[in-house]
Amino acid sequence: MIGKARGDPISITGLGAHVPERVLTNDELSTIVDTSDEWIMARTGIRERRIAAPEQALTDLALPAARAALAQAHVEAKDVDLLVCATVTPDMMFPTSSALLADELGAPDAAAYDLLAGCTGFMYALAQAYGMMAAGLAQRALVVGGDVLSRILDWTDRSTLILFGDGAGAVVLERVERPGFIGFELGADGGGGIHLSLPGSGSRRMEDAEGNGFVHMNGREVFKFATRVLVASAQAVLGHCGVSVDEVDVYVPHQANVRIMDHAAGKLGIPRERMIVNVDRYGNTSSGSIPLALADAQREGRLKKGDLVLMTGMGAGLTWGSGLMEWTL
Repeated sequence: MIGKARGDPISITGLGAHVPERVLTNDELSTIVDTSDEWIMARTGIRERRIAAPEQALTDLALPAARAALAQAHVEAKDVDLLVCATVTPDMMFPTSSALLADELGAPDAAAYDLLAGCTGFMYALAQAYGMMAAGLAQRALVVGGDVLSRILDWTDRSTLILFGDGAGAVVLERVERPGFIGFELGADGGGGIHLSLPGSGSRRMEDAEGNGFVHMNGREVFKFATRVLVASAQAVLGHCGVSVDEVDVYVPHQANVRIMDHAAGKLGIPRERMIVNVDRYGNTSSGSIPLALADAQREGRLKKGDLVLMTGMGAGLTWGSGLMEWTL
């Protein structure tokens, strides 16, 4: 699906992020599995990642991020009427993490639901919240993206252990005077879903699944998928919105792997200095990836009012999604 923004302008007016205190370096990983800093850096560009403490769940990471976003937007939680939480690692299946967050924040009347679209979750959630507001069903939204992937990794599997980290980000969406969101493009290919899966995590018979409870990934196939859709989705939304790649000021791809990101930027023709990269410090945080990157870019002064921002995610499903906006903060 693809579409251009219509009606009153809607944009991000507040942004927040939070990561756990514990830093897990490549050198420390080499004491757990057969790997090294050189091996990991050459293949992924990741130096370290954050790992949640045993007592921390998703909402423990998401709450500080949400509060920071609300504070930056000068919005009280009671005035939020929609809360969407994108995650594949909720505190529990129900009650939803979104409902728990709404209660903790003090948004008792907000519609709240969790959204599951793998690492593309934040982009799906942004598009859904925008659509709800554009249709007049919501006036002010809080979109949260985050995961505690360390809980669903096999800590003896080098192929997945080196890639992922924990973290969360959040944004407030409101009506604005400037253009804000310009367009979105979303898609999914369930036929490739087996290449990135969590067997035994749902109603499919657990005894029929190998390695229950742990992420399974066909790295070669996921890499091929990622390098293709990051480019195709970005090109689709740019083309549909009548925007050239030269007009993009800030490119925020899903922080999965530096090789994938560099490939996408090169194919699109976006100079690397316009691309936000923080995967070296956080690893792949799934639904937290893009909001964490946005928060870093804002803190570093790389996001300025009026900048044209292109965001593209891809992940389990297999899913993908892009959003184009004029930055209004």
